[in-house]
Amino acid sequence: MWRSIASNALTFLVVAVFLFGGVLIWAQDQYNAEGPLAEAICLEVPRGSTMKRVSDDLAGRGAISSDTIFRLGADYADKTQELKAGSYLIAEGASMAQITDIITRGGASTCGTEVVYRIGVTRAEVQVRELDPATGRYVERAAFDPGEGAAPEEYAQVRTRPDTRYRVALAEGVTSWQVVQELGQVDILEGEVEVPAEGSLAPDSYEVTPGDMRSALVDRMRQRQEIILDEAWSNRADGLPYETKEEALIMASIIEKETGNAQERFDVASVFVNRLEQGMRLQTDPTVIYGITRGEGVLGRGLRQSELQRETPWNTYVIDGLPPTPIANPGRAAIEAALNPASTDYVFFVAKTLDPADGHNFAVTLDEHNRNVAAYRALERANQ
Repeated sequence: MWRSIASNALTFLVVAVFLFGGVLIWAQDQYNAEGPLAEAICLEVPRGSTMKRVSDDLAGRGAISSDTIFRLGADYADKTQELKAGSYLIAEGASMAQITDIITRGGASTCGTEVVYRIGVTRAEVQVRELDPATGRYVERAAFDPGEGAAPEEYAQVRTRPDTRYRVALAEGVTSWQVVQELGQVDILEGEVEVPAEGSLAPDSYEVTPGDMRSALVDRMRQRQEIILDEAWSNRADGLPYETKEEALIMASIIEKETGNAQERFDVASVFVNRLEQGMRLQTDPTVIYGITRGEGVLGRGLRQSELQRETPWNTYVIDGLPPTPIANPGRAAIEAALNPASTDYVFFVAKTLDPADGHNFAVTLDEHNRNVAAYRALERANQ
């Protein structure tokens, strides 16, 4: 009997250890994952404040998903006692780990005026934003295209202020050529930089200061993408049709360009994975476009039938398998979708409406897909 009790106790202990380990891994992922903050806020940390008070404030303002995980993460990193009083800018999407680093690093106030150089897929924009003391959030004061005419007076004014903060923000799906071209328009940066490999830059927000080298900023973008890809690769699902991380990055770039709907990335990923596994061609328009533009700008029109049939290394209507390189710089979510696709039998999809944000209709059979295509064509005709 005692042997049986000891065996059961040992089994329980092993299970408990595994469960505890799983909880720790999940909590660590939450601590380092992108946060829920939709737009930047100014966080005030008064003298004598505690990490408990700060975590309650952050949770109440929607900056963190769990005040408990935030405090435990800060404690695990030995930073709880390093909390510094001050006013700190918490950027949109900041992880709990990043916030902990900000409020324990201290230094001069990072709130006040900020300039954001946004590099988008179709256009670039410079935003001048001022902190609204009443709400603790930033309000746009001016915005302009850096490639069109002179900058507004508001920009010239904030450029002379010593407390102005600067950020370069990359949108998911920009190409490396676009990034380098637009960085050349950022007048606070210096030096030249060659176009890096497609897909090697992490779309994110990067703090910069006047006089920073463009090459150093691109290196930061490259290093961040390597970290994201390494983490996703180490947590990938079993049995995926990729032999290397580079192949996963190529797939992630296709997913990024195929859907602007965050909720369906994993379904889109499942379609392409299923096609690869069944020996079907990917047949995705963004790869055809990349074969035409090489990522140098936006096509700006619909594809011609002759272009769909023209052979290029990237045209997945013509080639088998994946193209030789990524077709854009995918964000973290697209990379994670490529490496952990939904489990579906889908092999087809077509847009639901003329608005890309509405997502796609997915299908398992060709007949079902043809009906979805017919419905979409009817919408096109009605719109015309």
